[in-house]
Amino acid sequence: MTSETTPSLTKSSPSGLVAVEQEIARAAKEARRDPATVKLIAVSKTFDASAISPIIDAGQRLFGENRVQEAKAKWPELMTAHQGIVLHLIGPLQSNKAKEAVALFDAIHSVDRPSICEALAKEINSQKKQLELFVQLNTGEEPQKAGVAPGDADAFIAACREKYGLVISGLMCIPPVNEAPAPHFALTAKIAARNGLKNLSMGMSADFATAIQLGATHVRVGSAIFGHR
Repeated sequence: MTSETTPSLTKSSPSGLVAVEQEIARAAKEARRDPATVKLIAVSKTFDASAISPIIDAGQRLFGENRVQEAKAKWPELMTAHQGIVLHLIGPLQSNKAKEAVALFDAIHSVDRPSICEALAKEINSQKKQLELFVQLNTGEEPQKAGVAPGDADAFIAACREKYGLVISGLMCIPPVNEAPAPHFALTAKIAARNGLKNLSMGMSADFATAIQLGATHVRVGSAIFGHR
């Protein structure tokens, strides 16, 4: 992103935030849900502090980042300047970044393999910090995409709890781009329900209203708020 594009994105961002909040309220009402049961994660990956600050000033406190290193470079200063920031890691996590991730983030949405479980368990215990943890599903079983296959989900969730002592908060999914998202959201909700998980991280800018209809508790919205990268 160039410096020439940043001002226009920054200027338009609060109106985008308001529009997303209104659409969340509309979708929740249509689904006969309380809008307060849906948390908006403003996905700020690739945007710098000058683009993020107006969103904070407009009242948003929950943000999502894809990479530990990028978040580490910009969020400590923002968190010092603004009270109440909650930061979620919504992108893939490498085991060697677990220490930094646990220190910086309040939630991690990409728990998807034993090595991550082991690294997180070690750091959570070492740092005496409890995070919200989401198991990432690969509902489309796409070979290029991270996540646990639906058929392996029950056993993996059980291992997270019993073998690694992790407290799993919910499930996260990213449907295939060329398929209707609703069946993937419904499958994620079904797996969550049978495993006693209440939180569902699903839905992005193009489909978060559908996700809310199907039970999403966390929606991850970037471009509708910040503009296109």
